[in-house]
Amino acid sequence: MVFKKMLSAFGVGGPSVDTVLTNPNTRPGLALDGHVNLVGGDAPARIEQITLGLVTRVEIEGGDTEYAGVMEFHRMPVSGAFELAPKQQLAIPFQMPVPWETPVTDVYGQRLRGMTMGLRTELAVARAVDKSDLDQVSVHPLPIHERILDAFQALGFRFKHADLERGHIYGVPQTLPFYQEIEFFAAPQYAQTVNEVELTFVTSQQGVEVILECDKRGGFLSAGHDAFGRYSIPHSDAARTDWTQVVDGWLRETTSRYGGLRAQGFGAPHGYPGHHGHRGAGMGGMMAGAALGMAGGLVAGEMLEDAFEGDDGGDFGEE
Repeated sequence: MVFKKMLSAFGVGGPSVDTVLTNPNTRPGLALDGHVNLVGGDAPARIEQITLGLVTRVEIEGGDTEYAGVMEFHRMPVSGAFELAPKQQLAIPFQMPVPWETPVTDVYGQRLRGMTMGLRTELAVARAVDKSDLDQVSVHPLPIHERILDAFQALGFRFKHADLERGHIYGVPQTLPFYQEIEFFAAPQYAQTVNEVELTFVTSQQGVEVILECDKRGGFLSAGHDAFGRYSIPHSDAARTDWTQVVDGWLRETTSRYGGLRAQGFGAPHGYPGHHGHRGAGMGGMMAGAALGMAGGLVAGEMLEDAFEGDDGGDFGEE
């Protein structure tokens, strides 16, 4: 009996949890539906709480080093405390809202290289090791995102990589503790002036803030530098704009207005509270700190190391 109690404390013979998503594909601002399936163990168990959390891999900087960790950025309780009988089976339905700022992981049906997303289920069991389950989630673009990404492709840009950077972009309202950078190799018509372009979407219910970072080439007597542009677009514009022409205009304006953008604070190397200067005049210069805290019911904090170990997820835009 003592041995069985010891095994139970380590989760052996205890309850099990398995979350099944009705559809693992979603979009920012929509929801994930499914069931949390429980099976009781060898003995009665007191379930303290069942919680769902969206987790993703984020690039984090500390001092002069940069490393990747897995961060939970949105959390929702599914159930409070209850008793689970031995071998009892329960299916608890849920509908979890997906935050508007949730980064895109899949484009044209393929996983963006560098992106991963999962729904983690936590089963808190009294006097025992907590159980967990992790399910891969695919976040697809909204129509406004699709039109802009289509325009980059039409202009000849080639996808390079995508990642999430911990922090906030200067002057841009954010609720999540990170922002996504979608990186492209320059299209031929821009190649003499631009090496690469990084595209960031900060999405809300009203529309999307589009931030461009252009890595400009240096000349014979001048060093290269980063140029920034920011554009606010309502969702309603998605279906009625020539986006190839619009994006081309953004890029040409951004690369020609470098001095003016610096004067407005974009890319300024100093002078902002909590500034991270790791990239000189790059996107790091737009960050007003990486204060996490709680905003809009979002939990920004817990690092889940190795949660996605070995998860490549497939790549989009491979050369």
